[in-house]
Amino acid sequence: MPLLEPNPEALSPGAMRSPAHDRVPDEQAPGTPEPLRSELTALLGAQKVLWKISDLVRYASDASPYRFVPQVVVVPEDIDDVSAILSYAHGKGRNVVFRAAGTSLNGQAQGEDILVDVRHHWSGIEVLDGGARARIRPGTTVMRANATLARHGRLLGPDPASAIACTIGGVVANNASGMTAGTSRNSYRTVSSLTFVLPGGTVVDTGDPTADEDLAHAEPQLCAGLLALKAEIEADAALTARIRAKYEIKNTNGYRLDAFLDGTTPVEILRGLMVGSEGTFGFISEVVFDTLPLDRRISTALLFFPSLTAAAAAVPLFNEAGALAVELMDGNTLRASVSVQGVPADWAGLPKGTAALLVEFRAPDEAGQEAYERAAADVLRRLELVHPVTSVTNEFTRDAGTISGYWKARKAFVTAVGGSRPSGTTLITEDFAVPPSRLADACEALLTLQAEHGFDAAVAGHAAHGNLHFLLAFDAAKPSDVDRYAAFMADFCALTVERFDGSLKAEHATGRNIAPFLELEWGTRATGLMWRTKQLIDPDGVLAPRIVLDRDPKAHLRGLKTIPRIEPVADPCIECGFCEPTCPSHDLTTSPRQRIVLRREMMRQPDGSPVETGLLDAYGYDAVDTCAGDSTCKLACPVGIDTGAMMKSFRHRRHSPREERIAALTAKHFRAVEAAARLAVAAAGRIDDRLLEGVTGLARRAVRPDLMPAWLPEIPRAAGRGLPPTYRTGASAVYYPACVNRIFGGPEGHRVPSLPQAVVAVSARAGKPVWIPEDVAGTCCATIWHSKGYDSANAVMANRIVEAAWGWTAGGKLPLVVDASSCTLGIAHEVVPYLTEDNRELHRELTVVDSLVWAADELLPELTVLRRAGSAVLHPTCSMEHLNDVGHLRAVAEACAREVVIPDDAACCGFAGDRGLLHEELTASATAKEAAEVNTREYDTYLSANRMCEIGMDRATGRSYYSALLELERATRPASGQA
Repeated sequence: MPLLEPNPEALSPGAMRSPAHDRVPDEQAPGTPEPLRSELTALLGAQKVLWKISDLVRYASDASPYRFVPQVVVVPEDIDDVSAILSYAHGKGRNVVFRAAGTSLNGQAQGEDILVDVRHHWSGIEVLDGGARARIRPGTTVMRANATLARHGRLLGPDPASAIACTIGGVVANNASGMTAGTSRNSYRTVSSLTFVLPGGTVVDTGDPTADEDLAHAEPQLCAGLLALKAEIEADAALTARIRAKYEIKNTNGYRLDAFLDGTTPVEILRGLMVGSEGTFGFISEVVFDTLPLDRRISTALLFFPSLTAAAAAVPLFNEAGALAVELMDGNTLRASVSVQGVPADWAGLPKGTAALLVEFRAPDEAGQEAYERAAADVLRRLELVHPVTSVTNEFTRDAGTISGYWKARKAFVTAVGGSRPSGTTLITEDFAVPPSRLADACEALLTLQAEHGFDAAVAGHAAHGNLHFLLAFDAAKPSDVDRYAAFMADFCALTVERFDGSLKAEHATGRNIAPFLELEWGTRATGLMWRTKQLIDPDGVLAPRIVLDRDPKAHLRGLKTIPRIEPVADPCIECGFCEPTCPSHDLTTSPRQRIVLRREMMRQPDGSPVETGLLDAYGYDAVDTCAGDSTCKLACPVGIDTGAMMKSFRHRRHSPREERIAALTAKHFRAVEAAARLAVAAAGRIDDRLLEGVTGLARRAVRPDLMPAWLPEIPRAAGRGLPPTYRTGASAVYYPACVNRIFGGPEGHRVPSLPQAVVAVSARAGKPVWIPEDVAGTCCATIWHSKGYDSANAVMANRIVEAAWGWTAGGKLPLVVDASSCTLGIAHEVVPYLTEDNRELHRELTVVDSLVWAADELLPELTVLRRAGSAVLHPTCSMEHLNDVGHLRAVAEACAREVVIPDDAACCGFAGDRGLLHEELTASATAKEAAEVNTREYDTYLSANRMCEIGMDRATGRSYYSALLELERATRPASGQA
């Protein structure tokens, strides 16, 4: 064991907690039982079988209010693996549930036996026919797919609010739609073909011309049974009419019985049935979509009404005018959205009854846009709108920033309202549809019903399609609250079906919480056909039992999860999973959601239980050590939960007093530390890389991997001894070379100039000279200590840099230009909580500017570009995302290169200062997709603006990344002999 290995008990929640009734029992502490574990390991290989109790717990929760702990989690890499799993389950009488993003809201991605993760190895998109179609793998997010299609002026039909995280497999399996899809642009209508694996292992590609012949040979009874059901349905005129009527409005409750009417062959019928089947009929391994035009001329308005019913009554008018989207938000939703960055603060004061419609028109050209705007203006003149707060305009706009803000508030409905719920309560998201003409009546009836049961729910929805969502919060640990929820659900389902002939699930799919009410909506005859279809396709009941079909009238009350209180920074989390695709470690160990899920299970456990011990043993590495601490999760989370901050606080808790004292000493004497580090890098440059890797490897094993960095061959040479001469007199800004650029030099091809020399030269060239203070040595942005949770050292350096910067800038009269994006973020924002009150006052007077912003806004307008590279690929860092500086990186690059590309898979590299030296596997995992995309072709230049991130990308791609400021200096450098 390493000498300084931290004690896992340092992260124990302590004794002040009460065990929860739904805690994982002690007997599950060893993880996956035998022989299940050994048999699956022999079948698939150890790397594809997750068996520890921490693995099972982190997969037990999703975005739904349910929690079921699987017996084992398997991670297949290809169809052969999936077929092997299904064959094993058949032979052993076990059950299988497929899970991709875990953003489903009704528990359909949870299983109690074998849970199959089909996200990790199942991403990718191939554009077909110039973008008219796209072949997409099931682990690809909707946002990622649309990013690629946008280059071709196309997009997918389904557009769920969770597009940032939800994956294609789940979208198709649930027939998810979203804001604009309605009944004509959803998966059922836009899927061209599917490839799937049936429960018996048969692989079907519905786009293959011989698919029906092959299926008839492999599954003759299935083919005959499907055609017999088709004939039976078509022979019943009343049933046929009823099925058609049910799909005139949005409906994802039960199986798509209209597939028997729309398909003429067994394969065509199966293609339709697979859509919305929620993983109960097979595994979808590939989808070919017919894509839609990306109309880029957009006009949008957020219109405020005195009541929900008044807003609902206006919906048909906008439908008639041709609006693509008409989204409804009630007062509770609008007020909760204040927690979303960019939403006007005065929404918090909106009257209780206020409601709003978000209306959007999209056109392919200016003429079409103007025609829509005239139609919209005619509608506005007929409405009685209100202006309850100052920020309300009630006007249509073309401004992209304003429109983005409106949609950000709307898409944050579940998370923003969920994040504002009372601590310790479980969130239920309901989803139903009524004929659009009856939307106003349905809103009024829903409000009355909520009041009768003591709920004050938030309501929003796709009003154009009669589709409403509402959120309920209750304490699943209290039987009386569960009973109140049960009573409400019974009345709500009866109301929707009997009064409005509506759909109990419009787009979220049946899942677990509507399965008991399926027959109420569809009737005995149609529900019986669904049971028979399931029996025909999955006769052994291997796939997803109790999802879609369940005869237990209380099935929706089983497995409701309690939400124990945890650290305040993460307590509002509703486990939606929006954070997961952005997390550098999500393919390696855990995601932010899983870190929170594991912490909540610790809180459910009694102090010292075997389960808690198992969770703590794994949490140190899986959650704390491999968190990059970059806080990109905060950017993705609609309510700004910063799980990275929680992990840094846990690092602090694990430190011994001695470690804290040593860290503080390094901060106090950083001038000497900096000099020693530069000398060490210079000395290392004369030693063979393999020897250095071996020596540091031994030291890491002896001390602790999280304290001792590894040597990487990509580490650059040492920086030069001195900084370029500059003058304070006449300076337009103070230039602060970050310590990383004072220690490390540039890449091999850029020995001259250095980055500081380039910044000084290009600033002077633009007529805006900068001054480097003589005493920058020994100062730092404090991120070194902040990222590791060394609070005392962080405070030392945070206060030192702010005091120094205030003096350098003459009390804030000059801007402070910083040449590393993470250091800009550190000085501008991250130091603030660690400052004294006096220094907070000084900090407020500072203007901290990233070098990219300085170059794009101040230098470029004054520079003449003399030469340009052919192509440049960019790596936007996570700090640039936090600072909103990615556009500035692009602007600088576009001045320097004729073609500029930001990879669709660009993301945080996970190097995180020195974390890539402490945990190489983190950066390797975080950069894998981006590196693969970058290396599909050659670029002339590889640009970023943070030295450590550049090293990480060098290692990932085998290319040489460097600062865009170096390229800007080269592009504007006068030819030899010119002034």
